[in-house]
Amino acid sequence: MHRPPSAEAEVAAELADVRPEFASRYAAELPGARAAVLTRLWRALAHEPLPWVAAREPGREGLTLRLLDGRRLHGPHADPYATTAYVTAVRLDETTYDDPARLLTALSVPHGTSFAAELGHSVASLALARAGQDAHPKEWPGRDWEWEQRVVDGHPFHPNCRSRPGFSVAEQFAYGPEHRPVVTLGRVPVRADECLVTGEWPQDLRDGGRLLIPVHPWQAEHVLKRPHDDGIAAHPLMSLRTLALPGGPHVKTALSARLTSSVRDISVYSIGLSATLSDFAQTLAARMDGLLHITRTLGAATAHSPDLAAVLRESPQEYAGPGERVVPVAALATTELPGSPAWLAEFTRLALTVGLRLLELGVALEAHGQNLLVVLSASGSPVRLVYRDLADIRVSPARLARHGIPVPELTGRIVTDDEPTLRRKLFGSLVAGSLAGTAGSGAALRGALEAVVRDLPGTTDLAALCAEPLPTKALTLMRLSPGTPGDQWAELPNPLVGDGP
Repeated sequence: MHRPPSAEAEVAAELADVRPEFASRYAAELPGARAAVLTRLWRALAHEPLPWVAAREPGREGLTLRLLDGRRLHGPHADPYATTAYVTAVRLDETTYDDPARLLTALSVPHGTSFAAELGHSVASLALARAGQDAHPKEWPGRDWEWEQRVVDGHPFHPNCRSRPGFSVAEQFAYGPEHRPVVTLGRVPVRADECLVTGEWPQDLRDGGRLLIPVHPWQAEHVLKRPHDDGIAAHPLMSLRTLALPGGPHVKTALSARLTSSVRDISVYSIGLSATLSDFAQTLAARMDGLLHITRTLGAATAHSPDLAAVLRESPQEYAGPGERVVPVAALATTELPGSPAWLAEFTRLALTVGLRLLELGVALEAHGQNLLVVLSASGSPVRLVYRDLADIRVSPARLARHGIPVPELTGRIVTDDEPTLRRKLFGSLVAGSLAGTAGSGAALRGALEAVVRDLPGTTDLAALCAEPLPTKALTLMRLSPGTPGDQWAELPNPLVGDGP
């Protein structure tokens, strides 16, 4: 029976055609990329509520998963907060696997075939991303997109950390931030009366009675397939579909491709709420004693289609003072800063102070390493935070009212008074996401949390953070449950409880 070529082989063949000078470097990076993705997958297998895992049995030599069909899967002890690739192979009964895609295929679980293909793409794209890297200069970047483009490995815990199905090798080099290209955005003209616009849409993106909506070139070629003008040179940020205009705002474009977990379009719902949320966010930031800035949404427009929409946001660099740098939290791991327990504790104190205070007021941020940025002083100390992208926060009208804060006119999924939902949103993104990804291990995370939680103002949310399992999105379960809408969750061992990870 003929077996189709793997994603690794497909990328190698394309690379030989378009960038042959990278072929040997790509091949050399493949084992490390497999281990990186396998480590993320093993975390999911060890901790997510997967219905075909009957039991998890820790032992002296590692962890054994007993599957419902009687098979056993054995690997090392799973640190749910580790960001280094420590899983190089696992054993399914008597067969050893070092390739995450082949492992998932062998598991033969429902909906596993498509997810296995995504894992193959993740490995191949990660190896390609690493192959294009040179050593970081000792001097820190001076421009915002240069910080963003240092995040080569993508999501620190998602097995699909670098999955880009639908992107050719040439397109990955042309559009992937880790390859540091300049991307020319298109502009699609749409009659203004056929669009929903919130905020102030700039005059240089208008043509008489038409709006000129910025579009990503991949979207223009593969999805829209309609006339557009070129001419906006921009630098892709770590999300790929959001780009920085030199000296200007950031542009979030629709990109109807599945990257990591989600198709990156822009809903009409989020465009409709963007101006209200932006104004509301400024009133919240004013209550934070200078510890938090929230980037303003300048304007947003949609042709009443998630495939043709754009959002213009302030650059977080607007909030840097003299000698300061604004760094995405995901990029902190590319510096030496997290290696200092004192610095990590200082950053953890700042992040938890801001996150818990906002949660008490009634807003749970989606504070993962892409949305959350830290302002560093000239000496590298964390002094305040910047948050961007309000599309997936949660707002509690009851908590806002309790603190005398006017409730904005919001509807839909963003509004909830459910305390577990609010806490999952913040703790899953900030603690199990940003702080864990920066710490790099359960031991380092535990040390940072222990150093600061006793000094934080006592709230019921802090009590829950200190005593309950840590929530995190069950990213693999979600990819294996295509018929289940919305987020699904896993519970991780709390570093502050018992021995912890």
